Amino acid sequence: MASISRTNSYFTKSKTPLTTSKLKQQKYDAVVIGAGHNGLIAAAYLAKSGRKVAVFEKRPVIGGAAVTQEIFPGFHFSTCSYLLSLLRPVIIKDLHLISHGLRWYTRDPGSFTPLVDGRYLLLGSDAAANSQSIARFSKSDACAYPRYERWAGSIVNAIDPLLDAPPLNLGRSASRRDNLRAVASLGKLAYRLGRDAPSFYELVTAPVSRILDRWFESDALKATLATDGVIGELTSPYSAGSGYVLLHHVMGGVTGESGQWVYVAGGMGAVSEAIAKEAVKRGVHIYTDKPVAKVTCDANGSVNGVVLSDGKEISCKIVLSNATPKITFGKLVDQSLLPSSYVREIDSIGYSGGAGKINIAVDRIPRFSCYPSSSADRATLPCHHGTIHLGCETMPAIHEAYLEAASGSPSTRPMVEMTIPSALDGSVAPAGGRHVVQLFVQYAPYTLRDGLDWDAIRESWADSVFRVVEEYSPGFTDSVIGRQVLTPLDLETQFDITGGNIFHGSMSLDQLYWARPVPSAPGSRTPLSGLYMCGSGAHPGGGVMGSPGRLAAIAALNDWKSINKSSKSNSK
Repeated sequence: MASISRTNSYFTKSKTPLTTSKLKQQKYDAVVIGAGHNGLIAAAYLAKSGRKVAVFEKRPVIGGAAVTQEIFPGFHFSTCSYLLSLLRPVIIKDLHLISHGLRWYTRDPGSFTPLVDGRYLLLGSDAAANSQSIARFSKSDACAYPRYERWAGSIVNAIDPLLDAPPLNLGRSASRRDNLRAVASLGKLAYRLGRDAPSFYELVTAPVSRILDRWFESDALKATLATDGVIGELTSPYSAGSGYVLLHHVMGGVTGESGQWVYVAGGMGAVSEAIAKEAVKRGVHIYTDKPVAKVTCDANGSVNGVVLSDGKEISCKIVLSNATPKITFGKLVDQSLLPSSYVREIDSIGYSGGAGKINIAVDRIPRFSCYPSSSADRATLPCHHGTIHLGCETMPAIHEAYLEAASGSPSTRPMVEMTIPSALDGSVAPAGGRHVVQLFVQYAPYTLRDGLDWDAIRESWADSVFRVVEEYSPGFTDSVIGRQVLTPLDLETQFDITGGNIFHGSMSLDQLYWARPVPSAPGSRTPLSGLYMCGSGAHPGGGVMGSPGRLAAIAALNDWKSINKSSKSNSK
């Protein structure tokens, strides 16, 4: 079995080059740092409004964490981000992503939870089938589940306007126009919530365990739903605010159905590629292998360009950073130009990532001992279509795994989310029954206790994860052709994801809405005139949503007249 942690083999469907490493010019209206999906979205919107835009990407490929890689010959993986749901419909429409080739496979059933005692829970779009599956554990829960879905759906519908509008800003970077939009979106939220307002408040502030305990009695159903309250975060179902993380993961709906997560045809890199096609069509220059070393400012503290790592200077009027706040203000910006209070706020942002990823090539699709099938049968089954929840049969079990990680040790029996995109998308794996398997594993703390080192324990950690998979799918390890193991440290070093946190900063309540990235300057604007945050560290957060990129572009365009006037004045 081959085992690696890094690869430089990338996959693209585009027949025409979208990027270049050769500099075409050194003067632009706007520069975007980082060609992740948010950076590309920001660039496309700016170019759509007639601005000349350049995107500079450190890596040899666009997409950031939304990338497809051929890790083993013929096996194409969504290396980091692996599912799509939250991408905003307005972005899909405005940037013509469907016409640029964006396609997806609906996963139905979308959730499968096998248990070691031989039972399983299978949930999808068929209400009758859901009721039958849940009733094996609790008839009461089977009756409550449709009501729970309607209640959650009403909350999602109410909060939806907040995702496409800037946050209310009471700090020094406030924009009257943006605050009017924010107030309007808050008004829509209040109107749509109506009598659900108290339950909404409880949902976003309480532990997800309290919410689920109130609705249900069966451990299997509560644990399955609780995974959405902790995924990607170093938090427990019993932690305050985990209810909002659950809400964040059910508020998407690229298919038109709330909470539906899909496999992107060709992998997540196809999302970035579709956005890049629109950007290039609008005249954006996308440069790869071109790291930005620093953002430059004029004597008045207004942005006037960037310097690349090779020393070349690029002049521009605005800069949008798709990097994390820590990288942007800790490495790229001269902190002497920033208010000391702002620097302290940036330094206090939490990046408590708690997950790792294992990408696996197998010679046959996994079989689960609890799910009836022929051991010789290589065909895919309904249980293979969605997310497969392993090692998380109860909320206390998830909590125990969290406690180990909180003390600095990888969970002995981690929560594992398995996905098999090749079960629906045959283009990502070779023929002959071979498949792509992806494991998103919690908990894997970025900061380990004394005596532990991720580079030293990477393989033994992966082996421990495989042992959990074996409990539910005997023989899985023997089917493995090769694996790529990504620890939180790998996510940081290879993808510039600070602390291995996939959201560019914790999605805790103290780092959301008007406190994202920081309370004194929420949203995309920063204390430096002409510098904007367009990555997931800005409102409304991560999850391949695209809103941070779109909102940053809108803010920059709203400021364009004043920035352009200031730039002309300073040049005299």
